[in-house]
Order: sequence, then C-alpha cells, then structure tokens
Amino acid sequence: MPTDVFTPDQRSAVMRAVKSADTTPERAVRAAVCKAGFAGRYRLNGRALPGKPDLVFATLRKAVFVHGCFWHGHGCKRGARQPRANADYWRAKINRNTTRDRAALRALRATGWAVLVVWECETRDSEALQRKLKAFLRA
Repeated sequence: MPTDVFTPDQRSAVMRAVKSADTTPERAVRAAVCKAGFAGRYRLNGRALPGKPDLVFATLRKAVFVHGCFWHGHGCKRGARQPRANADYWRAKINRNTTRDRAALRALRATGWAVLVVWECETRDSEALQRKLKAFLRA
C-alpha cells in the first residue's frame, strides 16, 4: 500500500481547503446561467429543498445541482479514479454520496420539481454548458 506523500498536518491542510460551496464549477455554472439570460432569477443553496440544490429557480420550479466528479462518483476519467490510500473509506463515502444524491433527486421530482445535474467535467466547455442550461431553463 502506498504511503501518503503528505505529512498528517499537510494532509489535514489540504482537506480543509476543499470547499463545499462557491466552488469553481459552481461559479462557472452561475456565469453560464447569467449569459443564458437568467441572471438574478435564482437563489443559491436551497436549504429548504431535499439535497440542498446549488441553484434554485423557484418560479420555474427547477433546481440545478453542481456535482464534483470525484466526490459524486461520475463515470468520467476523474470521477472513476479510485484512491489508493484509505480506499475502503473513500469507496464507502462516494457510495453514500451517490445514494444520497439519488434520494434527493427522487424527492424533488416527486414534488413537481425539474432537476438538472451538472458535472464538474461539463463546466470546462462554457458554450456547451450555456446551451445545456438554457435548454433546461426554457423547457
């Protein structure tokens, strides 16, 4: 089993730096929403809704989740990467995340909300992202 390249204190600092809100992918999605003509029509982090969507368009009854590929188990290259250190912990954590995500999506849809999941890897192409969001919000 490979050892960590960081000391325990360094690893702790790295993990503390991982943000859960206002991430780069979230900011990219918000910029694309604005360019698509929906600026100011959403709220951030809908705490009252299942799963706390990142963007909530209440008047449209639409919610957008921005998921990190690794943290939410996406099938892309980054999301499919398996950690070598503490692998059992990370597999269980990612499985819990995906289970929780599916439950939140089901709960929202059951109450009449339309839901879109934007993956971190999709935020790299801003034009495609803008088209995807515009199609979702205008439908």
